[in-house]
Amino acid sequence: MRVTNLEHHHAALRESMGADRRVAVVHDWLVTRAGAEQVLEQILLLFPGADVFTLVDLLPPGERAFLHGATVQTSFIQKLPILRQRHRALLPLMPLAIEQFDVSGYDLVISSSHAVAKGVITGPRQLHLCYCHSPIRYAWDLQHEYLREAGLAGASGWPARWLLHRIRMWDARTANGVDRFAANSRFIAQRVRKVYRRSARVVHPPVDIAAFTPGARREDFYLAASRFVPYKRMALIVDAFQAMPDRELVVIGDGPEFDRVRRRAAPNVRMLGWQPSDVLRDHMRRARAFVFAAEEDFGITPVEAQACGTPVIAYGSGGALDTMRDGVTGVLFGEQSVAAIVAAVERFERDESRYSPIAIRANAERFSVEQFRERFTRFVTDAWSARAGPRRGRSGASANARAPRPVAGRTAGFVASPAARHVSSSGS
Repeated sequence: MRVTNLEHHHAALRESMGADRRVAVVHDWLVTRAGAEQVLEQILLLFPGADVFTLVDLLPPGERAFLHGATVQTSFIQKLPILRQRHRALLPLMPLAIEQFDVSGYDLVISSSHAVAKGVITGPRQLHLCYCHSPIRYAWDLQHEYLREAGLAGASGWPARWLLHRIRMWDARTANGVDRFAANSRFIAQRVRKVYRRSARVVHPPVDIAAFTPGARREDFYLAASRFVPYKRMALIVDAFQAMPDRELVVIGDGPEFDRVRRRAAPNVRMLGWQPSDVLRDHMRRARAFVFAAEEDFGITPVEAQACGTPVIAYGSGGALDTMRDGVTGVLFGEQSVAAIVAAVERFERDESRYSPIAIRANAERFSVEQFRERFTRFVTDAWSARAGPRRGRSGASANARAPRPVAGRTAGFVASPAARHVSSSGS
């Protein structure tokens, strides 16, 4: 039976797992609502009785709605108030902190991991599924790039290199504790295979397609929108349009590089800085095309642009190879250079009439929230059905397994009403 809504997903999960399963979701950290948190929200909707474990929780009260009332338990890092706002600087403590979470009372543990969440310790009677946004980027293939950006490429970087060496050893070892991996793109599945020697099922992250719809008219400007951090290559896009003074570029976003890039922007580039989501959507609906130069793990923003029926001109690597169809939804260029972007814009304009907003929108719908729910539900039920373990009794519980210990602050069963739960944060 095809699962088509939350109630049917819950029914499919109950049928596979039983109604009394305890579920824990381990997430690296809660500091903002970005792509990883959109995945977390959908996992919590599929398992509304689940508890959340995270290293630090810095979300203000007004930004917690996506947790849907889930109980949140934090690590000892939460108790370091001087360093809480610099949580990434605490990387040396993160493996130890994630290992201190006691999730032994749960039947299913789902880690939502782009750093250390997958390192949570589980036992042989538990099923541990990891949704991998990426292996730790700055410890593996992007180490040298991150060290250069941090000014640690020379001799002064040796302590950081030694730390990352130790992190790699820990990261590779803890992959053994994961029963099955899901990856957010084929690109990340390749990273999982390279780093952990494990296969991963591709389950694309959810994109709120319904919030992005085609507009009534197109205007004569190109759009770029992203955080101004080095790997997003926003400066490269601005430089490319400096070489095309007869074409207008509108840029939305802020970040550490914003002021530097704004100072070098040509008159045909309008730098709007941070804008609310409704302004971004309006520009996406009106833009001639959306330009994207980063190598992303998945890349939600280009999908949102396609949901508006807007062609995308993107670097042909990473998640873009999953989310775009060259010549149908836009143009892919082969290298991150000014010349490549200029050539891609010229190619787009030569063939502009062939791009159909209906076809572009249809491509984006492959990455909808409902598609994620269906694929993730199937990922869980397939793993639960296939897992090896002790003989199971009539109730679905292991006949010779000890009863899971009660967990404070939660309601038994993963389909409990969110209203029956409350939000709390405490050190482990």
